Amino acid sequence: MSYDLAVWDGDRPADNDQAGSVYDELYERYLESEDVVVPPAPRVVAYVDALVARYPDDPDSSVVWASPPVMEEASGPIVYLPMSYGHAEEVSEYAAALAREHGLVCFDPQGECLRP
Repeated sequence: MSYDLAVWDGDRPADNDQAGSVYDELYERYLESEDVVVPPAPRVVAYVDALVARYPDDPDSSVVWASPPVMEEASGPIVYLPMSYGHAEEVSEYAAALAREHGLVCFDPQGECLRP
């Protein structure tokens, strides 16, 4: 079981409904198709690097990430962050705060809401 966040580079949506629409569009365009390979945007790369500096994503020993390595979940302006449910509260709070620091948008697809 996992808890997921989506973080993207772009203007912060006005509300949760608009954020859900932006998320759906970005997910479909950049993450849904395995045939589409788009290198992650520089701000997304910097964000993921900072995130895994605190929560390493070594595929052989990661207990935090449900699908390491995290960078493989990034495409263009978006990164999808599946994390193990047991670490979700701590990691998601840090991931949301770090997204703000990097000027990125953090969205909870399960709750269909922006993370403050």
